[in-house]
Amino acid sequence: MADNEDLQEKKKGKYYTAGKVPESVSFSSQKIEVCGYPLSIFFIVVNEFCERFSYYGMRAVLVLYFKYFLQWDDDLATSIYHAFVALCYLTPILGAIVADSWLGKFKTIIYLSIVYALGQVVMAISAIHDITDTNRDGTPDNMTFHVVLSMVGLFLIALGTGGIKPCVAAFGGDQFEDHQERQRSTFFSVFYLCINAGSLLSTIITPVLRAQECGIYTQTKCYSLAFGVPAALMVVALVVFIAGSGMYYKAKPQGNIMLDVCKCIGFAIKNRFRHRSSQFPKRTHWMDWAEEKYDKLLIVQIKMVLKVLFLYIPLPMFWTLFDQKGFLILQPDQMQTVNPILILTLVPIMDSVIYPLIRKCGLNFSPLKRMTVGMFMAAMAFVAAALVQIEIDKTLPVFPSDIQSQIKTINLGSNPLSVTLSQHSVHLAPGQVSEEYFLFNEDSIMVYINNNSIGRNISLAKGKRQSLIFPSNINLEWTLSEDLTAKPEQGNNEVRFVSGIQPVNIASGEVNFNITDGSLYSNYSVLTYGQTVFTIESGSLSCEYRQEFGFGSSYTIIIPSSFTFGPDCAASITVSEDIKPNSVHMALQIPQYFLITAGEVVFSVTGLEFSYSQAPSNMKAVLQAGWLFTVAIGNFIVLIVAELAQIPEQWAEYVLFASLLVAVCLIFSVMAHFYTYMDPAEIEAQFRKKDDDHEVQRDQKDSLKKGKNKSTDLELHEGMKRDQKQTKLDQDGVIRQSGGVMRTTRVATPPPQTQCAFFGSLFAVLTLVLNVGQAVKMAP
Repeated sequence: MADNEDLQEKKKGKYYTAGKVPESVSFSSQKIEVCGYPLSIFFIVVNEFCERFSYYGMRAVLVLYFKYFLQWDDDLATSIYHAFVALCYLTPILGAIVADSWLGKFKTIIYLSIVYALGQVVMAISAIHDITDTNRDGTPDNMTFHVVLSMVGLFLIALGTGGIKPCVAAFGGDQFEDHQERQRSTFFSVFYLCINAGSLLSTIITPVLRAQECGIYTQTKCYSLAFGVPAALMVVALVVFIAGSGMYYKAKPQGNIMLDVCKCIGFAIKNRFRHRSSQFPKRTHWMDWAEEKYDKLLIVQIKMVLKVLFLYIPLPMFWTLFDQKGFLILQPDQMQTVNPILILTLVPIMDSVIYPLIRKCGLNFSPLKRMTVGMFMAAMAFVAAALVQIEIDKTLPVFPSDIQSQIKTINLGSNPLSVTLSQHSVHLAPGQVSEEYFLFNEDSIMVYINNNSIGRNISLAKGKRQSLIFPSNINLEWTLSEDLTAKPEQGNNEVRFVSGIQPVNIASGEVNFNITDGSLYSNYSVLTYGQTVFTIESGSLSCEYRQEFGFGSSYTIIIPSSFTFGPDCAASITVSEDIKPNSVHMALQIPQYFLITAGEVVFSVTGLEFSYSQAPSNMKAVLQAGWLFTVAIGNFIVLIVAELAQIPEQWAEYVLFASLLVAVCLIFSVMAHFYTYMDPAEIEAQFRKKDDDHEVQRDQKDSLKKGKNKSTDLELHEGMKRDQKQTKLDQDGVIRQSGGVMRTTRVATPPPQTQCAFFGSLFAVLTLVLNVGQAVKMAP
């Protein structure tokens, strides 16, 4: 009996099914729940909010930092930015391997968060211009120092944020027990909610911080503050996470699992190749060829992972479209905040209203069906964007092609002019401009004024728009100015002045439109929506002029030579609308934003939960990394498609992306139809229980051999053979493999306590018999 007790003591804690606790986990001393949720997840949620605020806050000003602080051109700044984002989605694989194989999720999050915070601090230091600004002009003198610091900081941030990305979600899921499936599902929704809440606040606050001016000697845009606040939030995230340490359930790593997985897969492939001859019987799954060397539990776990990874193959196409959502912004950049605001609204609505309503209707809205619907909604968002783009294209001006030129005429004089441009004629009143651009295919044209009294040959610029400006004295040189040939970006307006009086100073806030002697026009300057007040000054005289601007327009404001300062000075000013403002209402964008956001909520939140629920216990972070890897692949597809698909019409590009996603959606729905959901914990428990039973039986056999009772040994051996036969039948009932697809069915194995009690009683009876026999032999 003592041997059996020792055996049970050794087995104690190996598996937590049927009242046992695994050696590979550790519990807090006391589990605290709030509203049915483990208190520990609140620390994890707050940590995620702070970390996402830190990441997106830094990223919101990163391109501006490259362009205006490091003074990089647009191409280099954009390339480094996309390389950084791609690295952030590749490093999760490294973090997942470290977590599942060596350090565990908890320690991995702690160590890489320290690296993450250090990277944010380095970025903040790299943005302090005073460090190398020896001449105190507000510009760093040793730009190499700042570039190196910023690259080191970005590398540490990519390593940190990517490394902890798969661990935090999986670690949060670990905090729930088997009976808390509903709470675990809600957790993943709240988790995604916090990601977008942090993103929303940071993208609003960080640009405001950057706009502040700071510096020891010279005041400049405060990039150091814009990076410093996210660094502080990352430190807060780390402190909050450590504060909940005593409440966490911490699954310890189970050795170099990735190395074992790779070796097992390699052996299965090699063994299958060796036995490719038809004389060897086929096996239901190619991984079964590893049974000769590797444990069946490991093989089953690898099958689980491969099944899910195979299902992930079409998913990058969703992220390809999702990453294009920035191009759906057709008017002011405030529309960028619509996405996180809609997410904060839709996540609780989906969890509390939509999904329960679907369940009450008796519909089986499984996770893979949700993901399919999410992909379809994203495709429909791009169809909606294409329809809006068609309406916008109707309002756009017709710009010249590469072999064409366009010209508009402006009269700055005080006398009317009759102008003939090749086959076109126009009458210009004093201080007036022609209503439209004239289109020409020639390289040069003859321009005549007032019935051919004056004629000159004007050379045209191909693919350009130009204004031909006539001064007050038409005998002087005529001026050609280059106009805009593209609509201003992000809903801004571009404005310039043409003046018949020089010099003149024109200002609006911090924007100056100064026209000096010898020049008739100013450069274009960017102005935003709304009414703008201009102050026109010449010497001691001044005039105020007000103009209302829309979105995405271009204006030429003309001050004629007959202009005089006074109470009615603005009456003689003429405005030419070179590019009309957007007339398509902003509200038309709401359907496409609603669809892409609803698709994101249904697809992404469900994907996070699905990746966790279908992953083996020792590879949950790895599968989370696989999910994030689809995001990285989606980013690469964006770059490839952008290079290969040179489609001139924007709406046609939207339709192309939508069509691709619909095709991928159909493929994914077929794959999902043949997917069988698994309960990894149950499958692993059944396999482990069979192994445990076999070990108990072997130990019982060894103990009985010590009693040297051959007849009893024979009976026990027969009983063990029957038990092993039953075990094999039970194992076949747990998992059936058909074409490589595992299906969980029934469990027929008796509880391990019953088996142990039976063998313990049998062992006690046999011991008693042996003792009585020994006593009889020794009797006189």
